[in-house]
Amino acid sequence: MSLADIRLDDKYRLATGHLYLTGTQALTRLPMLQKQRDEARGLDTAGFISGYRGSPLGNLDKSLWDAKDYLKQNAIHFQPGVNEELAATAVWGSQQVNLFPHGKYDGVFALWYGKGPGVDRCGDVFKHGNSAGVAENGGVLILAGDDHGCKSSTIAHQSEHAFIASMIPVLNPSNVQEILDYGIIGWELSRYSGCWVAMKTIAENVDSSAVVEVDPLRIQTRIPEDFQLPEGGLHIRWPDPPLAQEARLNTYKIYAARAFARANQLNKVVIDSPQPRLGIITTGKSYLDVRQALEELGIDEQLCASVGIRVLKVGMSWPLEPVSVHDFAEGLDEILVVEEKRSVIEDQLTGQLYNWPVEQRPRVVGEFDEAGRSLLPNLAELTPAMIARVIAKRLAPIYSSPKIEARLQFLQDKEKALAAPLFKTQRTPHFCSGCPHNSSTKVPEGSRALAGIGCHYMTIWMDRETDTFTQMGGEGVTWIGQAPFTRTPHVFQNLGDGTYFHSGHLALRAAVASGVNITYKILYNDAVAMTGGQPIDGVLRVDQLSRQVFNEGVQRIALVSDDPDKYPSRDQFAPITTFHHRRDLDSVQRELREFEGVSVIIYDQTCATEKRRRRKRGTMVDLDKRAVINPAVCEGCGDCGAKSGCLSILPKETAEGRKREIDQSACNKDFSCVEGFCPSFVTVHGGTLRKPALPDREQAFAQLPEPTLPSLDRPFNILLPGVGGTGVTTVGAMLGYAANLEGKGCSVLDQAGLAQKFGPVVSHIRIAARQEDLFAVRIAAGEAHLLLGCDLLVASGPDAIAKLSSEKSYAVVNSQQTPTAEFTRNPDAEFPAEAMMQTIREAVGEQKTHFVQATDLATRLMGDSIASNLFMLGYAFQLGLIPLTSAAIEKAIELNGVAVSLNQQAFLWGRRAAFDLPAVQAAAYPQAAPAEPPVTLTLQERLEKNSQALTEYQNLAYAERYLALVYKVCEAEARLFPDDQPALTEAVAFNYFKLLAYKDEYEVARLYSNGDFTRQLQAQFEGDYRLEFHLAPSWLAARDPHTGVPRKRSFGPWMLKAFDVLARFRFLRGTAFDPFGRSLERRQERESIDHYVADVELILSHLNAGNRHTALSLARLPERIRGYGHVKESAMQAAALQAARMRQSLISGKIELPKLYEVAA
Repeated sequence: MSLADIRLDDKYRLATGHLYLTGTQALTRLPMLQKQRDEARGLDTAGFISGYRGSPLGNLDKSLWDAKDYLKQNAIHFQPGVNEELAATAVWGSQQVNLFPHGKYDGVFALWYGKGPGVDRCGDVFKHGNSAGVAENGGVLILAGDDHGCKSSTIAHQSEHAFIASMIPVLNPSNVQEILDYGIIGWELSRYSGCWVAMKTIAENVDSSAVVEVDPLRIQTRIPEDFQLPEGGLHIRWPDPPLAQEARLNTYKIYAARAFARANQLNKVVIDSPQPRLGIITTGKSYLDVRQALEELGIDEQLCASVGIRVLKVGMSWPLEPVSVHDFAEGLDEILVVEEKRSVIEDQLTGQLYNWPVEQRPRVVGEFDEAGRSLLPNLAELTPAMIARVIAKRLAPIYSSPKIEARLQFLQDKEKALAAPLFKTQRTPHFCSGCPHNSSTKVPEGSRALAGIGCHYMTIWMDRETDTFTQMGGEGVTWIGQAPFTRTPHVFQNLGDGTYFHSGHLALRAAVASGVNITYKILYNDAVAMTGGQPIDGVLRVDQLSRQVFNEGVQRIALVSDDPDKYPSRDQFAPITTFHHRRDLDSVQRELREFEGVSVIIYDQTCATEKRRRRKRGTMVDLDKRAVINPAVCEGCGDCGAKSGCLSILPKETAEGRKREIDQSACNKDFSCVEGFCPSFVTVHGGTLRKPALPDREQAFAQLPEPTLPSLDRPFNILLPGVGGTGVTTVGAMLGYAANLEGKGCSVLDQAGLAQKFGPVVSHIRIAARQEDLFAVRIAAGEAHLLLGCDLLVASGPDAIAKLSSEKSYAVVNSQQTPTAEFTRNPDAEFPAEAMMQTIREAVGEQKTHFVQATDLATRLMGDSIASNLFMLGYAFQLGLIPLTSAAIEKAIELNGVAVSLNQQAFLWGRRAAFDLPAVQAAAYPQAAPAEPPVTLTLQERLEKNSQALTEYQNLAYAERYLALVYKVCEAEARLFPDDQPALTEAVAFNYFKLLAYKDEYEVARLYSNGDFTRQLQAQFEGDYRLEFHLAPSWLAARDPHTGVPRKRSFGPWMLKAFDVLARFRFLRGTAFDPFGRSLERRQERESIDHYVADVELILSHLNAGNRHTALSLARLPERIRGYGHVKESAMQAAALQAARMRQSLISGKIELPKLYEVAA
């Protein structure tokens, strides 16, 4: 098959053609089409675009910037708004150009964009602007981004009712093609009627992709012949008294809009019957859901005709054009209205039918049935499955079939299976690796904070004492209404720099005016990070910000930064500004919470993801520095995660328990993890990560057989669940490009929400022989042919499992255990991988499920975990589960233009793994490479290993002391429970060793100087590099003035030699000459050994079948004592309380079952 000649910029370059576009790209192309239409008519017009970003329109401004050259060629001016209201005001101004002389164009057509809450914010402007009207050769199109399911919003919202309040007609496109078509219709309707016209957008049409026909003259509109325009027309004018505007709007403009809809058949009967009985009215996304529901029930157009089903697709949902509705309703017994959220069409429909004779008037059901019972709820989103059930129910008196019954039974069985999950772990969104909010949003003990709009909103489900939030720009004002009525003296308020620039400065002004005690933490991260890292729509430097808040009357300003020295000259800052390193944030906050009035902390640190982007582009210097962890020194206490909140700190399971390691592929070099109170952190300066050596075995894979591709007799559905920020949506985009290259139909829907922040992201990819074979962009329940699981947890979650069927689905899933956000708070967070795998097996079938260690293999073969998803795609392709050719996929990777070689290699290695997994594993784990130590040991292996380690730790006598107690326990346990596993012996073998080998100064020195760590570095890095060790020796470290905790210091590479020397003096340990032995921590560690021996003796004297669980829990208790210094002391205190209860239980005979491990939330 020959591939089409396609370029990435075809979407804007080609005048006409069938192009693969996302909804956002279609919106970017739309004004160019309008300009070209006007040129074809001989009009010299220009375009104006303004608005404010917000999902699902979060990336429209980035797309417009990318297309700036094409916009300029078409005389289209893009000016992002400071906020939605001001952007709408600018749009209003664009229609006034030719009211005055010197206009350069025949007219200006305008486009406003904004999220649903932004629509609400613009009510005043929209009412005024719509009343005034539009220019004759202008026109206004309003793009409203609605989030019915509240996937990436603080409130579920729909905009139709706000537009109705402003008397603005509403168009409701269902897919990407209709974004183009209805957009053109919208401007034509606006010019004819004089109204501003709204077009509803949602994730299904904006965040989806499809092959569409692009042609400026594709849509031919007609001027109504049955509507008489008033003298003077309906366009904007000046002067124009308000009551004259009202009369023109209410008497003519709305009716002109209805006449235009009638003349241009915006409402169409798309399925009909010669003897119709059941009518279905629907619009937008719900129309596609209805078509999908009918298909799933086995009801095609021919069956609709024979059964008596008629479907009306409404293009303009308000005002509802009555003639088309009248014609549709004639002869029907019942009309089912299918629309999401609060009814718009149903209310108008019942009004239009009210005066019909009772015997002719069809029954209308929708939100409720004829008895007032809920039918299609106005909550969240509708799905094809919900609609299918309702259609089947309404059809039941006149028609049913085995296929309908089977579908209803499948849905019932699926619901029952999902109601009893095998695990409860969830992947909640979290700050990106290295995000400044990980540190900046913490508050001192005893304080609380308020959230607002932005990434920091996520603190409300974290351990940050942050509760409640406001709308954008209202940050801190809720406290004005609380402060007089509470004994709480002060709160902190998080406020992003983007929100501050948008409107938040007015909230700060209100707080100053009210005189409340509040500290604004202005989180200056140099980007509007929540929607993709756009710049603020203007200039806002840190020094300028300090002067602004100072001039508003703020009397205390502190600037906190990860690098306060980057401001050597501070003359331009407000005179009262003080400068602090981020490690002093707690002290600064403690000071400011005692300050009366409004104070401000400007937390200055660039967005971590934006840093990564800039480093890739070469616009920011990449730090020649990386953090590593010495696993032998690491205690697994989790303090590094608590300090940094960073998910690039991964669990590392070892025979000595769970340790930590840094994911170098994901690390954004924030280095707040280094502040964790632990000597295991080392920073490597210079050098580079060692690139994997290309295996010599490539020739063994030279002739990969091409798999047999799946049939496209029906659309093929691929569900792609993964983790935000790992390139999941890139795979969907590449498959869309590949389908377009082959001339196939394709739709891709990326359900992201907050997923770019380590949350779940799911792509719905549908590939068909023809584009017209595709209706709904979401995959329906049980309709996925392939589960391509890039993350085990999301792939086994209820949303993914609902799409699977044992009859048609296959699963290819990455078995990598990627930790959840819970791991940053709970070092023992469990990841029930086996339960997740079993969930997928049960949904698909054992024989059709493939689990692959894709992350590990891809990282070892290509040096970057980002290659994992393309590796998975290659694996699934080679199994014959992707209905596209390898040539098309490889060409699509090339077209994408990002990391082309890496992605093509990843795809190829995935194919090889499916073809010959042992050979790929051999290439990834060459025999010459140092073997990873085993994670699990038998009891005998553990005793041998621990005995040798204790001999090296101290001496042979120390090791024999260890073995004596373990053998004593072993004999007792064998005598009492001869047929059982020696669980108690294993617990003592592990925990007694842990206590005996406490990591004092000598041991840490030995673990750095024994050669293991040097070999670890040599395996990971190459080139010339220098080491820095981050330590807090008690006799040298300065202490925090508030907490008394020692602060870490950096030591150069000479420490390796110092460690070597110090390790040689370990024979002093515990003697009168031990300089470290008299410290409180060392005394407590030696006492812990004695207490544990006493506890074991207590266990042995009382052990029986009834108290065995309590005995085991007591023997395992030292597993909880981890860390260094104050971290370890805190763990010791908690363990001591538990131990006391367990000892009492053993003596009294009452069973104690403590909860040692928290289950991940």
